[in-house]
Amino acid sequence: MQRRPSAQLDSGGAPLRSGVLPGDPPTFDLQSHSLHSDGALAPREVVALAVAAGVELLALTDHDTVDGVEEAVQAAAELGIRVVPAVEISAIDSGGRDLHILGYGVDHHDPGFAERLHGYRADRDRRAWAMVDALRELGFALEDDRLRNRADHDQSIGRPHIAEAVVAHPANDARLRAEGRTDSSSFLKGYLIEGRAAFRPRQRPSVAGAIESIHDAGGSAIWAHPFWDISSAAEVLETIDRFRGLGIDGIEGFYTTHTRIQTNLVADHCAELGLLCTGSSDFHGPNHRAFSRFRAFATYGRTPTLGPIRAAARPLAVARP
Repeated sequence: MQRRPSAQLDSGGAPLRSGVLPGDPPTFDLQSHSLHSDGALAPREVVALAVAAGVELLALTDHDTVDGVEEAVQAAAELGIRVVPAVEISAIDSGGRDLHILGYGVDHHDPGFAERLHGYRADRDRRAWAMVDALRELGFALEDDRLRNRADHDQSIGRPHIAEAVVAHPANDARLRAEGRTDSSSFLKGYLIEGRAAFRPRQRPSVAGAIESIHDAGGSAIWAHPFWDISSAAEVLETIDRFRGLGIDGIEGFYTTHTRIQTNLVADHCAELGLLCTGSSDFHGPNHRAFSRFRAFATYGRTPTLGPIRAAARPLAVARP
């Protein structure tokens, strides 16, 4: 995730503080990220921390790749947790807005799906290097080795990685201090989100294309964290209706930054439309500023509807005599 929604919400209430567990935290957590995208840990380490946190149903949802899924599944079988093969696809909505579509229960061995994801990552990388060029034009130096090392290992380059490459370069120190952007998060918000000087848009896939790819791989398509990129409650509901027409299977209604009112709004609408309603803390690593703990989201007494997602989870390992 790269940016927070506007503070001017038309749906009140306050979300949980970052990293704070609710009073009765859920035992499912259906977003997490590893070194294969913008997470800090290897898939096996992600699974181990989830187990330690009391998670019983987990999904590894790296951006535009399923390369870490098999390692997560194998670790889960050894450690006694159920894991759903999954992915998070960055997709372009009408008007060029970048939204995320989660795919659960996908066949991570499907060569056709792998080829589509490779194409999506190629467009992600094209966009990343365009933003690197834009930052250089703005006078910033970058630690290229960090980025090229990811590219050499076929790992995606996201905006957090670009921001880290700028903040890590000593030639930028004075300017970053003067601008009050000495950490990667504040730099990203200042230069790399939509509307900022170095932001460059993606070109593919469309939301409809992402949903189709997930369905073709045998999965369920879920719109991730609807209030992350859209602050208006009315617009979120309109977008859910529109995505339902494109074949969306559900919405991530329970999310670490969602307020009680936002959660109830999405859960009610999902119930009305017969859509799944999932949730996550969006774990990125133990030292991440915003997404550092598993189970750090609330259902506010509502019941999630996971249906085929729960059914797609790989079972616990059979104990050996």
